[in-house]
Amino acid sequence: MNFRMDAGKDDDKEKQSGLGRRMEDAFSDARFVLITGEINDKVARDATSRLLALAQMSDDPINVMISSPGGHVESGDMIHDVIRFIRPKVNAIGSGWVASAGALIFVAVPKERRFCLPKTRFLLHEPRGGVGGQASDIEIQANEIRKMRERFYEIFSEATGQSIERLQQDMDRDFWLNTDEAIDYGLLGKVITSVNELN
Repeated sequence: MNFRMDAGKDDDKEKQSGLGRRMEDAFSDARFVLITGEINDKVARDATSRLLALAQMSDDPINVMISSPGGHVESGDMIHDVIRFIRPKVNAIGSGWVASAGALIFVAVPKERRFCLPKTRFLLHEPRGGVGGQASDIEIQANEIRKMRERFYEIFSEATGQSIERLQQDMDRDFWLNTDEAIDYGLLGKVITSVNELN
């Protein structure tokens, strides 16, 4: 059963060009992990594989860049947990938009290691999932959504310092924040304009 946290659907299925492959080869030596587009099982597999490989290479910090409308909660959970699992410190850097399951990944690191570029927007809301089937299945799925919702309140409360009651109120609908609002809310640590500011 997959639950979703997204603000839109990314249907871009563009094939990788020769230039794209050359850029990826050059990028392979850098300690950056890119998480872009819809969060799904493929994105989770690729991101966590790279995180684990970089963690094996050295304990130097890893930079995770996130620009995502969200997606499957379970895939976001996997990336979130692996960021916390590995030994190197991780910096989360938002760009474009950090929404829903993307925000779940973003808060896997302490606030002082949460950065974003100037035009980034943030979106928080409750998990969303389609329910169907016979009455007993619908009841089971509804209970799972309730459990997941409570877990999200706890995660974002710990990450932001906001009360569960405030988060319940704010995340009941789409809750958008610009960079100043995200800092005030406790979601974001610092806006940066240069990679040099990560040091």
